[in-house]
Amino acid sequence: MSYEAVQNLGSCCFLQSENLDYYSSSDNSSHATYPSVRTLEQYCTLESSTKNSFPSLNSPSTVSFSPNYSPLSKLQPKSYVLSSHNSLEIANDSLENESCLTHNDNELRHKIRELESAMLGHDADILDMYDTVIPEESHSFLLEAERWKKMMEMISRGDLKEMLCACAIAVAGNDMETTEWLMSELRKMVSVSGNPIQRLGAYMLEALVARLASSGSTIYKALKCKEPTGRELLSHMHLLYEICPYLKFGYMSANGAIAEVMKGESEVHIIDFQINQGIQWVSLIQALAGRYGGPPKIRITGFDDSTSAYAREGGLEIVGERLSALAQSYNVPFEFRALEVSPTEVDIKDLELRPGEAIAVNFAMMLHHLPDESVDGQNHRGRLLRLAKCLSPKIVTLVEQESHTSNLPFFPRFVETMNYYLAIFESIDVALPKENKERINVEQHCLAREVVNLVACEGAERVERHELLKNWRSRFTMAGFSTYPLNSFITSSIKNLQQSYQGHYTLEERDGALCLGWMNQVLITSCAWR
Repeated sequence: MSYEAVQNLGSCCFLQSENLDYYSSSDNSSHATYPSVRTLEQYCTLESSTKNSFPSLNSPSTVSFSPNYSPLSKLQPKSYVLSSHNSLEIANDSLENESCLTHNDNELRHKIRELESAMLGHDADILDMYDTVIPEESHSFLLEAERWKKMMEMISRGDLKEMLCACAIAVAGNDMETTEWLMSELRKMVSVSGNPIQRLGAYMLEALVARLASSGSTIYKALKCKEPTGRELLSHMHLLYEICPYLKFGYMSANGAIAEVMKGESEVHIIDFQINQGIQWVSLIQALAGRYGGPPKIRITGFDDSTSAYAREGGLEIVGERLSALAQSYNVPFEFRALEVSPTEVDIKDLELRPGEAIAVNFAMMLHHLPDESVDGQNHRGRLLRLAKCLSPKIVTLVEQESHTSNLPFFPRFVETMNYYLAIFESIDVALPKENKERINVEQHCLAREVVNLVACEGAERVERHELLKNWRSRFTMAGFSTYPLNSFITSSIKNLQQSYQGHYTLEERDGALCLGWMNQVLITSCAWR
């Protein structure tokens, strides 16, 4: 989704105010100015448990409005205001007989002034201040009343996406009174066992709370849920892999490209920069085992990540043992090596390349975890791609989420995150019923952690930094790569995978890349380079 598209979407998600300069959506979420609501206190009371610090969200605010939900309803049909000319004027009414005002205007004004002085003495000087104070306060009051009226109309519509966006704008501008009030209303509308937007809304609301509390990196504390054991997390991850085709799509398309380009090779070295549980390579080992003329010798070098290590309750040696046992059962010569170095710090010598090996580099759902240039000024993504190019690989595979969150400021990123993950939650809805406990665990522990990181965290703490396919194309091209189109056999296999799942999944090809989506939202892209 482009930035312009996010802006267009945002315009229909947040408050339809004629004064959008009340709101700010900068990445730093500070220095925004909002009109005071103090002028509404006699008509609208918002009780906050905290006035000068982060609001207490355990005691929801209460808001009192007049019967027609407008503070202005207290005003009478006839209202009297002092004009800038010190004359008393009657508003919202017409004089029945204009002949009573035949006196000279200046003379009438003078007589009124004399009467004021005779009755009030020195206190009449107080009226001089009203020439400016009353019109100014009246204008501020009307603006504030209109803003609250529109918020009440928004709540009455019950549009959860619109309210989430409004709350995000308030958070971005440090408008604590509006934030606390909207959060108390949102808590009545969201549910981890509701429909897709209600479930996602629950996690996005918690992400906003975590952002205010600066606790986004403490994901489980922010989500108020018990951290699963490694075995439980692994089970949740495996269930997500089975019920949705996203990872299978990426792995299958990447493996198809690798198998095709390695047809005549006797030694294959696969460098996987985020091997996770190693499940991607199961189908490749099986496919190469049946290759005409016998299987090649396969060597895999794997890089670990903290989440995968926690899930498997051990290091990469566990992955190596499983893959070795599988390869042995298929009579495939196999070797596994784990690298305990960060991809941002790896050097060519760490990879221990050997003569005669055909190299395949795999970037499956990992490049977006590398810091981009906006974090510390260093181009870690470009550096790693240039290093991969120096390996002279026969093929490089890329699987990534099709989302633009890398360097967006807070509010557009919030909207992009909501739209992207809503499509995923909707697709899960087809596979598992709303009340299914396992579905709740999958969403909570595998998806909500990403949502909270995207919404609540900034700087180095935000590790989820997705880019669109067009941006990855630019990076690969600048690193010296050219596209490797996926053949028709791979496309046909992916099509069969898509059709095996229920729901509104879509598959399309864009300039040699495959794009899997839900309805009109592309979610995962896969492509190959050389």
